[in-house]
Amino acid sequence: MKNPILDKSYNFAEKILNVYFFLREKNHYRLADQIVGSGTSIGANVVEAQAAQSKNDFISKISIASKEARETAYWIKLLNRKELIQDHPDNLYLQTEIEEIIKILNSILISSKNNR
Repeated sequence: MKNPILDKSYNFAEKILNVYFFLREKNHYRLADQIVGSGTSIGANVVEAQAAQSKNDFISKISIASKEARETAYWIKLLNRKELIQDHPDNLYLQTEIEEIIKILNSILISSKNNR
């Protein structure tokens, strides 16, 4: 069975890695570290949620993924400057995809909490 949030968060993390290396090439190491940390953590927490030991554990992992997604949205917005990632080929994808990921995670959280 396909799991869209697993696929989306993995593909998103791959694009975040592209931005990470791009920022490092421009010597923006701290900014690169920030966005790669939160951007790849989304998928890692979604994967962990798949092996949750309980419904509460699942909700906790998805909640962390949602928080990381919000942080990543912040970094994408902040870095959207000419001297940073505005001209990066993945910038528009990252902007639109992070909003969709946040919506999916919120939906999962709401339905999981309602079905306890």
